[in-house]
Amino acid sequence: MAERQYVIFKLCGEEYGVAIQHVQEITEYKQATSVPNVPDFIEGIINLRGNITPIVSLKKKFNLQEKEIKESNRIIIINLMDKQVGFIVDDASQVLTMDEKQIENPPELLTGIERQYIIGIGKVDEKIIILLDLEKILTEKEKQEIQAM
Repeated sequence: MAERQYVIFKLCGEEYGVAIQHVQEITEYKQATSVPNVPDFIEGIINLRGNITPIVSLKKKFNLQEKEIKESNRIIIINLMDKQVGFIVDDASQVLTMDEKQIENPPELLTGIERQYIIGIGKVDEKIIILLDLEKILTEKEKQEIQAM
């Protein structure tokens, strides 16, 4: 059985996971500089070690209740089309190894774009972890807008 490692993070009390090989780094939250005329789920940009990095609010993208961003929030940095992009999460606390038998396919009730970025449902003890592909969360149009920033 193949084992895979996932970075586990929280949004609104729910746990999500993303394959560790897609994550460049996890950093503390930094206030983003607003950019005009961008989609509302883009918080803005930050300077991360000399790289201008667009920051996406996963809560806004997923239409979850937006709470005030706190110092305890984290930013998960991935490489998207040769550009660093950050995703704000409530907490990114651990790396978890899961066996293939602990992962089920997404439920059939998911249709449309959600079906593309939810790659599986992880079951660890009594917990359910929604496994995401952060590279597929954004539409092609949204990716192009981020590239243009």
